[in-house]
Formats: sequence, structure tokens, C-alpha cells
Amino acid sequence: MSAVIVSLRVEATPEEAFDVFTQEIGAWWKPNGLFQLTPRGDGVLSFEPGETGRLITTLPNGHVFEIGRITAWAPGKRLAFTWRQATFSAEQQTTVEVRFEPVDGGTRVTVEHRGWDAIPVEHAARHGFPLNVFQMRQGEHWRALLASMAGQVGAR
Repeated sequence: MSAVIVSLRVEATPEEAFDVFTQEIGAWWKPNGLFQLTPRGDGVLSFEPGETGRLITTLPNGHVFEIGRITAWAPGKRLAFTWRQATFSAEQQTTVEVRFEPVDGGTRVTVEHRGWDAIPVEHAARHGFPLNVFQMRQGEHWRALLASMAGQVGAR
């Protein structure tokens, strides 16, 4: 299975980085027109904490869309969840794993987004891009998101 893997060092402990990622995602998540979660945009993202929780987005009209279910919740270490866009069929999903590793002066946050090879190239979410081009663009998006998250860490 192919994967998009992006890492960034943030100036925070692994526990603080995990908290910003999960508790403040609504503040640092930046929509990208190419990778919208729903046809109406991304809304405001939030996690319901714990291994039975979900990643959801609340749209301006109040509608809540479930992006995915949490499959691993280990504060300061690891977070994993399924990922669906609104245009996915019921059986289509990808997975995201986020690792928080202590490094000198902070934490390395690594996002690994897997499963895009199972989404057909003609699907609206892939925009007709071949897998390698799509994954490069998806990687750019995750890099921008992690940079925004690092800014949120710095604002604390």
C-alpha cells in the first residue's frame, strides 16, 4: 500500500504537540480547494477524544460530517484514524497515522496517509491525477497543514 509521509519538528513536548493536533485542529486546519472534505468545503474540524472517538467537521449550516473513526489514541505518542471524504462511497476510505517522537528541542510530528491507491484515478477526490502526482500534491497539503500546526504550537 502506498503512503504519503510528511514530518515536521515543532517546539513542544510530544504531549503538547498531541494536544495541539487533536484539541486545536479547528484552529490550525487550513482548507485546500483541491482537497475539500465535502462539496461545501471543510467546515471546522474537531476530534472526539479516545479510541471510540471520531474526527468530524461541522459545516456552516450546522451539518456534521464524519471524516473518520479513531483507531489508536495514545497521547504524546500516536494517533490513527480512518479518513473519508464526502464523495467516497461507503466502502472507500484511507487511513492516517500521526506519530509524536521526542527530538532535540521538541517533537517530530509525522503524518502517514495511506490507501490512496485504492481510490480510482477517475474519482473526484483524485482529480484524474496519476497516483505519484496525486501523492506529491497530497504531501504538499499535509506539509502546509503541519506548518500551520507548528504556528499554533508557537502561539500557545
